[in-house]
Amino acid sequence: MEPLRKNGKIQRRGPVVLVIMDGVGFGKYREGDAVADAKTYTLDKLYATCPWTKLKAHGVAVGLPSDADMGNSEVGHNAMGAGRVFAQGAKLVSNAIESGSMFKGSTWQSIVGNVKKDGGTLHFIGLLSDGNVHSHIDHLKAMVAEAKKEGVKHVRIHALLDGRDVGETSALDYFDPFAEYLAGLSADGTFDACIASGGGRMVITMDRYNANWDMVRKGWETHVLGEGRMFPSAHEAIETLRKETGAIDQDIPPFVVAKDGKPVGTIEDGDSVILFNFRGDRAIEISRAFDEPDFHEFDRKRYPKVLYAGMMEYDGDLHIPQHYLVSPPAIDRVMAEYLCATGVRQFSISETQKFGHVTYFFNGNRSGMFDPKLEEYVEIPSDKVPFEERPWMKCADIADRVIKEVESGKWDFIKLNFPNGDMVGHTGVYEAVVCSMEAMDLQIGRMKEAIEKAGGVMLITADHGNADDMYEHAKNGDVKKKADGEACAKTSHSLNPVPFIVYDPCYDGEYPKTLNEGLGISSVAATCISFLGYEPPADYDKSIVDFS
Repeated sequence: MEPLRKNGKIQRRGPVVLVIMDGVGFGKYREGDAVADAKTYTLDKLYATCPWTKLKAHGVAVGLPSDADMGNSEVGHNAMGAGRVFAQGAKLVSNAIESGSMFKGSTWQSIVGNVKKDGGTLHFIGLLSDGNVHSHIDHLKAMVAEAKKEGVKHVRIHALLDGRDVGETSALDYFDPFAEYLAGLSADGTFDACIASGGGRMVITMDRYNANWDMVRKGWETHVLGEGRMFPSAHEAIETLRKETGAIDQDIPPFVVAKDGKPVGTIEDGDSVILFNFRGDRAIEISRAFDEPDFHEFDRKRYPKVLYAGMMEYDGDLHIPQHYLVSPPAIDRVMAEYLCATGVRQFSISETQKFGHVTYFFNGNRSGMFDPKLEEYVEIPSDKVPFEERPWMKCADIADRVIKEVESGKWDFIKLNFPNGDMVGHTGVYEAVVCSMEAMDLQIGRMKEAIEKAGGVMLITADHGNADDMYEHAKNGDVKKKADGEACAKTSHSLNPVPFIVYDPCYDGEYPKTLNEGLGISSVAATCISFLGYEPPADYDKSIVDFS
């Protein structure tokens, strides 16, 4: 790769620091906007004194099928790191299903052929909703229908409750119609399909970044072994567990569907398994449990001989899983690779919950560094407690380390992710989200002082909205209310734009303070490169700051 050319426009004594406030946007509604409600003295001052604008962070601006699709951390970091927009998982899978190419592929044919050979069962594991962040129920329905068409006799669904990318208690809106759909397909007696197990996505199966392997163990025991509390149907399980625990969908305990005291869908030798989630971060660990004969993260108790496939390849470097249905986007020539080729020293940091986003996803779904001599990655271990109980998360620890690195003078470019707005936003606990924003703002203020002393630049943005839209709203804008009069919490991402703020205390007229408008977060890369004193690649999306 050719190194970047100097732009001759700007040079700063200190580093360029990119601050990603995960899940922080500009709310459409004043009521329910926890970002606006928080006392953010640092951000308020920056908005009053610095150049800033709004960026698109959802839909086609980040490679999703339409502007009805909310952005997410995976595609947001892909776009920021790549400097261009690539068609993302949801769109790639939809296209592969609609064109029929997925069903003609060797993986699908092997999966189907494996169970037809000896009358085995085809199992699907994944998030049952239309959130379109990790999965889409329409993809699952299409695959089940195709399996029946191709002569598969037995199908079992291991369905995870969402409540995070969709309404917090909307599970039965998906589970009940889907159960009816399966019953309809099974009505002629030639096909047998039903839901076999389930549980909340934040309790079982969908851990990420090796944060809590116990979640994956619970998922294995529930889906594979059929161990756990049994119910005659998923509907009864969800209703009962809600009443007993008061949990929202993402926190519902695991359950097994049973008939006559026997689980209806354990995974056995000769079966095939498809993980129908297309997003990688919460799919890698359960894929490892199926794929690795020599596996030590937890005791699997029983390791059935199955043919396992993911919807996509979740890690292109480590080739997880071994088999997959749709190829992921081929993201190349990302910003970090260009900077390494140019000799730019880079430091990346977040806590566990977003560490992979500011490294793996930012680098185009690539594990590891481009040049260990020029790069350092630091992961601050996240607390293993509900985020509403520690809404400040590890933002102070992250800021401590960033300040230390700024003062060291070792780095040209520092990037960090504060997870607060997203991870606490997903809890739906409004007061906790306000607290999380205020905690983050304090740390941005501390970093601001260090960057000013070092003669650096701080660029502040976000990957998508979340904390800015904490209540469900009716079409007329009114907040939806529960029976007790409380607002209905919204736990999913928003469709709102996100900020881009330029804090440049050494500004000396090198660029106009009026920023370019109408851009998406993919323009962050060209902007960072420009502030580092280089010309962005010609095909990168336009810089937010005009250095021409």
